[in-house]
Amino acid sequence: MAKAKTPKVVNTSGKRKTAIARAAVKKGKGRVRVNSIPLEILTPELARLKIMEPMLIAGKKSEVVDIEINVQGGGFMGQAEACRTSIAKGLVEFHEDEELESIFRQYDRSLMVNDARRKLPKKPLGRGARKKRQKSYR
Repeated sequence: MAKAKTPKVVNTSGKRKTAIARAAVKKGKGRVRVNSIPLEILTPELARLKIMEPMLIAGKKSEVVDIEINVQGGGFMGQAEACRTSIAKGLVEFHEDEELESIFRQYDRSLMVNDARRKLPKKPLGRGARKKRQKSYR
Protein backbone atom coordinates (compact mmCIF):
# COMPACT_ATOMS: atom_id res chain seq x y z
CA MET A 1 0.00 0.00 0.00
CA ALA A 2 1.59 3.30 -1.17
CA LYS A 3 1.54 6.26 1.16
CA ALA A 4 -0.29 9.34 -0.12
CA LYS A 5 2.14 12.18 -0.73
CA THR A 6 1.34 15.12 1.54
CA PRO A 7 1.15 18.51 -0.18
CA LYS A 8 4.17 20.76 0.34
CA VAL A 9 3.44 23.60 2.77
CA VAL A 10 6.05 26.20 3.72
CA ASN A 11 5.59 28.21 6.93
CA THR A 12 7.46 31.51 7.30
CA SER A 13 7.24 34.61 9.45
CA GLY A 14 7.97 38.30 9.10
CA LYS A 15 8.35 41.01 11.71
CA ARG A 16 8.23 44.81 11.76
CA LYS A 17 8.06 46.85 14.98
CA THR A 18 5.54 44.90 17.10
CA ALA A 19 3.69 43.30 14.16
CA ILE A 20 4.24 39.59 13.53
CA ALA A 21 3.00 37.89 10.34
CA ARG A 22 2.93 34.13 9.82
CA ALA A 23 2.46 32.89 6.25
CA ALA A 24 1.63 29.41 4.95
CA VAL A 25 2.55 28.96 1.28
CA LYS A 26 1.12 25.96 -0.61
CA LYS A 27 0.41 24.94 -4.19
CA GLY A 28 -2.68 26.68 -5.54
CA LYS A 29 -4.12 29.28 -7.91
CA GLY A 30 -2.52 32.52 -6.70
CA ARG A 31 -4.95 33.36 -3.89
CA VAL A 32 -3.70 35.52 -1.02
CA ARG A 33 -5.64 35.94 2.22
CA VAL A 34 -4.65 38.18 5.14
CA ASN A 35 -6.46 37.22 8.37
CA SER A 36 -9.05 35.36 6.20
CA ILE A 37 -9.70 38.50 4.08
CA PRO A 38 -8.84 38.27 0.34
CA LEU A 39 -6.01 40.65 -0.55
CA GLU A 40 -8.10 42.27 -3.32
CA ILE A 41 -10.52 43.82 -0.81
CA LEU A 42 -8.03 44.61 1.96
CA THR A 43 -8.01 48.23 3.08
CA PRO A 44 -6.25 50.67 3.15
CA GLU A 45 -4.99 50.59 -0.42
CA LEU A 46 -1.47 51.74 0.53
CA ALA A 47 -1.04 48.69 2.77
CA ARG A 48 -2.44 46.41 0.02
CA LEU A 49 0.07 47.73 -2.52
CA LYS A 50 2.89 47.21 0.00
CA ILE A 51 1.83 43.59 0.56
CA MET A 52 1.59 42.93 -3.19
CA GLU A 53 5.18 44.03 -3.95
CA PRO A 54 6.89 40.63 -3.57
CA MET A 55 4.22 38.95 -5.73
CA LEU A 56 4.60 41.53 -8.50
CA ILE A 57 8.39 41.04 -8.47
CA ALA A 58 8.09 37.22 -8.47
CA GLY A 59 5.65 37.31 -11.41
CA LYS A 60 4.56 33.84 -12.58
CA LYS A 61 6.05 32.12 -9.52
CA SER A 62 3.44 33.74 -7.26
CA GLU A 63 0.55 32.59 -9.50
CA VAL A 64 1.05 28.88 -8.72
CA VAL A 65 0.80 29.21 -4.92
CA ASP A 66 -1.88 30.08 -2.36
CA ILE A 67 -0.72 32.18 0.59
CA GLU A 68 -2.56 32.31 3.91
CA ILE A 69 -1.28 35.00 6.30
CA ASN A 70 -2.08 35.56 9.97
CA VAL A 71 -0.86 38.91 11.28
CA GLN A 72 -1.25 40.54 14.68
CA GLY A 73 0.19 43.42 16.69
CA GLY A 74 1.34 46.86 15.60
CA GLY A 75 -0.39 49.24 13.24
CA PHE A 76 -1.66 48.62 9.72
CA MET A 77 1.60 49.68 7.99
CA GLY A 78 3.76 47.63 10.36
CA GLN A 79 1.49 44.67 9.64
CA ALA A 80 1.79 45.26 5.88
CA GLU A 81 5.61 45.32 6.12
CA ALA A 82 5.58 42.12 8.19
CA CYS A 83 3.26 40.47 5.62
CA ARG A 84 5.48 41.34 2.66
CA THR A 85 8.54 39.92 4.44
CA SER A 86 6.75 36.64 5.22
CA ILE A 87 5.43 36.37 1.63
CA ALA A 88 8.87 36.96 0.09
CA LYS A 89 10.53 34.44 2.41
CA GLY A 90 7.77 31.91 1.71
CA LEU A 91 8.05 32.24 -2.08
CA VAL A 92 11.84 31.80 -1.98
CA GLU A 93 11.59 28.77 0.32
CA PHE A 94 8.72 27.17 -1.63
CA HIS A 95 10.47 27.47 -5.01
CA GLU A 96 13.96 26.94 -3.50
CA ASP A 97 15.18 29.70 -5.81
CA GLU A 98 18.44 31.52 -5.02
CA GLU A 99 17.96 33.87 -7.99
CA LEU A 100 14.57 35.04 -6.70
CA GLU A 101 16.13 35.72 -3.29
CA SER A 102 18.87 37.86 -4.86
CA ILE A 103 16.24 39.79 -6.87
CA PHE A 104 14.28 40.48 -3.65
CA ARG A 105 17.44 41.58 -1.79
CA GLN A 106 18.42 43.88 -4.66
CA TYR A 107 14.95 45.47 -4.73
CA ASP A 108 14.62 45.93 -0.96
CA ARG A 109 16.62 44.15 1.73
CA SER A 110 13.70 44.28 4.18
CA LEU A 111 11.85 41.76 1.96
CA MET A 112 14.18 39.02 3.22
CA VAL A 113 15.30 40.40 6.61
CA ASN A 114 13.10 41.18 9.63
CA ASP A 115 13.31 44.77 10.86
CA ALA A 116 14.89 44.62 14.32
CA ARG A 117 14.45 48.32 15.18
CA ARG A 118 12.53 48.98 18.38
CA LYS A 119 11.62 51.96 20.55
CA LEU A 120 14.29 53.38 22.89
CA PRO A 121 13.53 52.85 26.58
CA LYS A 122 12.38 55.83 28.63
CA LYS A 123 15.05 57.51 30.80
CA PRO A 124 14.62 59.16 34.21
CA LEU A 125 13.90 62.93 34.49
CA GLY A 126 12.17 62.95 31.12
CA ARG A 127 8.91 62.25 29.39
CA GLY A 128 10.40 59.78 26.90
CA ALA A 129 13.64 58.38 25.54
CA ARG A 130 15.21 61.76 24.68
CA LYS A 131 13.03 64.60 25.96
CA LYS A 132 13.99 66.03 29.35
CA ARG A 133 12.24 68.43 31.74
CA GLN A 134 13.42 71.99 31.32
CA LYS A 135 15.70 73.50 33.94
CA SER A 136 15.22 77.03 35.10
CA TYR A 137 18.01 78.66 37.11
CA ARG A 138 17.10 82.34 37.06
